Amino acid sequence: MRRPTDSTRSVRLCAAVLCAAALGLAPTAQAQDLTVAAASDLQTVFPSLADQFQRASGHAVKPTFGSSGNFFAQIQNGAPFDIFFSADSDYPKHLEAAHLAAPNSLRVYARGRIVLWTRNDSGVDVRRGLAVLSDPRVRRIAIANPEHAPYGRAAVAALEHERLYGGVKSKLVLGENISQAAQFVLSGNAEVGIIALSLTLAPEARTAGSSYEIPTSFYPPIDQAVVVLSASSHQNLARQFLEFLDTPAIVRLLQDYGFARPSTPGRP
Repeated sequence: MRRPTDSTRSVRLCAAVLCAAALGLAPTAQAQDLTVAAASDLQTVFPSLADQFQRASGHAVKPTFGSSGNFFAQIQNGAPFDIFFSADSDYPKHLEAAHLAAPNSLRVYARGRIVLWTRNDSGVDVRRGLAVLSDPRVRRIAIANPEHAPYGRAAVAALEHERLYGGVKSKLVLGENISQAAQFVLSGNAEVGIIALSLTLAPEARTAGSSYEIPTSFYPPIDQAVVVLSASSHQNLARQFLEFLDTPAIVRLLQDYGFARPSTPGRP
């Protein structure tokens, strides 16, 4: 998958600005900032997304990255975020049921994908697919902690689908989030990892390793949802940011960074 060029980004930025004007996002003299709790798989794309919104509206978007489950717990305990980008739709639904999310703000924005990834110098041929995990040379397999990371649960589901989980469970090393799982592989602390496709498109990962995309039929769809939090004091601006996600330029940006368009975008 090719990464967008500078000229492509410029064209898309212009398109995003025009769409933003249509959405009423003209820059204002007294700009407000949005604070965002964002799933770690968004680390590659979110800076570009936030930059385009700021250029179009004059409002900065400040993300904090981590695992969706940990953010869910923090928000329940009053963490001061305006928006929550989860790597699944369940956590936002639970917040909505608990009246911690603004009414009618929950929407699916992307569908994630998982890959088997390894460093180029590992000696592991990931083109063999998940079966390579049974190779004795693979001593450690990095995944996100399935207790609170949707990508970790997808990894376990894929291993169970191929009837490999029991045989490789002792090899698993758990990252606090999917970004940490990727770092385990990048640093050599694990021979392979089952991580988000989006993270393998980061410059360092693209040059340092190779990947095999795990068939989507091996795990439940990773439909990722976003919600405005009811405690936010910038709810109107937060909703405008969510509308910005639906502009064609941003949809293409997400696709360029490994996120598929959900089969039914919008409310799950």
